[in-house]
Amino acid sequence: MEDEILKRYFQDKMKQIDIANELNISKYKVSRVVTKDSRYNEEKERRKLSSEQKHKEKTIDYIKSKRRTKIQDEVYQQLQQLHKQASQELSGRKTISNIAYRNWNTSAYKYNEKTKSYHLRNGIIAGFDVPKEIKWQNY
Repeated sequence: MEDEILKRYFQDKMKQIDIANELNISKYKVSRVVTKDSRYNEEKERRKLSSEQKHKEKTIDYIKSKRRTKIQDEVYQQLQQLHKQASQELSGRKTISNIAYRNWNTSAYKYNEKTKSYHLRNGIIAGFDVPKEIKWQNY
């Protein structure tokens, strides 16, 4: 029985409580057998260092996760602010000119040299109030 306890503790790296549960004996019996062995202090120190290392790694991961979450929250708040600002600019009572709309949304339009106008890019789905073509020669 003692050989089995020592094997599981030193070779299989099991915890004393797990050995006790598996062998259906008291944890005190396991503790007495293990602490009498000459390798116990060295193994205890090794496990302690390993535990400290795991704790450091988990702490670093936790800090990184918190920072990542904080950055994501800040980016989301900035995006909300930009959305709010854009909504205010576009939903005001006054209308904006086609040129002002094109300047505000430059990536949606492509300049056509032949017609001297900006055309809404292919694949962009827009509402009825969005200009599909903006003549540029008058400006």
